[in-house]
Amino acid sequence: MNIRHVLFDADGVLQDLPGGWYTAMEPYLGGRTREFLHETWVEELPSLAGQEDYLPILTAGLHRHGATTPVAEIYDAVWKKISVIEESLELVRTLKRNGYGVHLGTNQECYRGAHMRTALGYDELFDVSCYSYDLGVAKPDPAFFTRAATRIGADPESILFIDDNADNVAAAHTAGLPAEQWDFTQGHATLHTLLTTHGITT
Repeated sequence: MNIRHVLFDADGVLQDLPGGWYTAMEPYLGGRTREFLHETWVEELPSLAGQEDYLPILTAGLHRHGATTPVAEIYDAVWKKISVIEESLELVRTLKRNGYGVHLGTNQECYRGAHMRTALGYDELFDVSCYSYDLGVAKPDPAFFTRAATRIGADPESILFIDDNADNVAAAHTAGLPAEQWDFTQGHATLHTLLTTHGITT
């Protein structure tokens, strides 16, 4: 079946946190940064699936680790510190002009997701947005991709998925989507080559 849609992951593919999570958090927690982040990444998992509110969880975690800066200030400075990768977004626009459906498939809790939808303009850029908190399931659960395909309204075999995480790519394959692992550090020439191997005109 011909590929008619491309489903893009966000972090590592379309956007980046400049300097990384550890660097962004260090001004607030210093030597406790790594322990805190590894803890909160586990605690946020239900929030990624839309099952819990992440801000109270984050607040409790920051307080446990001795943060004194207001939580809202930390959230804005770290979680919303997103740098879009313009070459990736331009590729999305090109695919759209060439008649392909372009869609977003990303794990996010609702607050960061809302920021991406509005402040980053993703709702206007993408035809269909599949945020994990909204779908009720997070990658790498294959159900994420089944629900995404249903929302897109296309056969899974016609949707190419691009993600920087090998487990997510494997889960997409399980759900019947062709998928490729790629992140922006590999260069966009590599991504263009991957798309071409699937018969996609860029």
